[in-house]
Amino acid sequence: MPSKTLIYPADRIQEIKEARKFGIEAKITRVNFRSIMERMKKAVTSGRMQLRKAIRDAKNLDFYNEAAHFSGDYTLELSREKIKGRKIFVAVGSRPLIPSVPGLDIVGYLTNESVLELKSRPKSIIIIGGGYIGVEYGHFFSAIGTKVTIVGRSEVLVPDEDSDVSSLLQRELKKRMDVHTGMMVTRVEKRGGNVTVFAQDKKSGQKKRFAAERVMVATGRVSNVDLLKPENTGVAIDERNYIRVDDQLQTSTENIWAVGDGIGRQMFTHAGDKEAEIAWHNATHGEKIKMDFTAVPRVIFSHPQIASVGLTEAQARKDHNVLVGRAQYSDIVAGDTMAEKEGFAKVIVEKGSERLLGCHMIGPYASHLIQEAANVIADRGSVNAITGKMHAFPTLPELIPEALGNLEGSGSV
Repeated sequence: MPSKTLIYPADRIQEIKEARKFGIEAKITRVNFRSIMERMKKAVTSGRMQLRKAIRDAKNLDFYNEAAHFSGDYTLELSREKIKGRKIFVAVGSRPLIPSVPGLDIVGYLTNESVLELKSRPKSIIIIGGGYIGVEYGHFFSAIGTKVTIVGRSEVLVPDEDSDVSSLLQRELKKRMDVHTGMMVTRVEKRGGNVTVFAQDKKSGQKKRFAAERVMVATGRVSNVDLLKPENTGVAIDERNYIRVDDQLQTSTENIWAVGDGIGRQMFTHAGDKEAEIAWHNATHGEKIKMDFTAVPRVIFSHPQIASVGLTEAQARKDHNVLVGRAQYSDIVAGDTMAEKEGFAKVIVEKGSERLLGCHMIGPYASHLIQEAANVIADRGSVNAITGKMHAFPTLPELIPEALGNLEGSGSV
């Protein structure tokens, strides 16, 4: 919620900057950074107060506002007492992953949490990490006038997305900021009033350095499960410090379930909400249900927006004979009226069954459009579930059936 509250005004800024393509001459005279940040903080405070009120008003609920850890399979130890439960749900969340880079711990780096406390807009910032956190905050800072440099370890930005989507995002962001991928950060130093990041190209070995007023670390998330001391239980942890769960979200110990970022599967709020719903059902009903991680929609609030669900083309080709279809926003009337030339939707379909395996979008309102595909994939449905339904004209939802109308058997269209 905090980052999205910041990104919304960033989107409006970009729309104003791009208004010239519609014959509109507009100028941004001032961006009030303090006002933007205060609006975000008020939204966060309001949300917290509502949650606390809900906890206070709930019946038969004891709330301990302090840290706890396991002292046995069904026992949690607090500062002054121990509490026991026949059934336990673990929802510990995650924290920023901070890489072991010499000098990083002494330069005063920002994370996606501490950045929310900024009082003034940095003139320049280096973001270490090219995943979804890095590109979302890159978009925000670039829009409000900060000079942004992204230094990513992977060869492309947002490497978990379909390669066609990642490629377009990288091209578009390079128009607004400096983007360097395939880089290994070797050390960080404080020099005068700036932070200098030293890096090396992983392929060529070429050394580079980047300087900015602030540096932000966006290299991923790590589970908080270690704070619970799981070694005191039979709850199994994987090599990345995430809790192992089965498809019913039960841990290796009976009657202990785990949900959310702590299991490291799909680290999104909506996924955690669905996991909690399923875990509670399985703990209170004889008939169990499974969590379907293949149908979790993913959204990146960069500019352009990215939304996806299901398998990428590369993933699908490993186990399926596939058809791939693609449509540009400009192929439909609504997209053409928006003068959207680069954005597209890409669909992956299983040949023969015509089952929809994946859908990937990059462009305006992608976050709103992906749900139709997510519903079909969740139902293991065929393309007819979309193409056989009427879509209003002229609207952006026509984009997915347009892509499905362009299916071909050998690679992308």
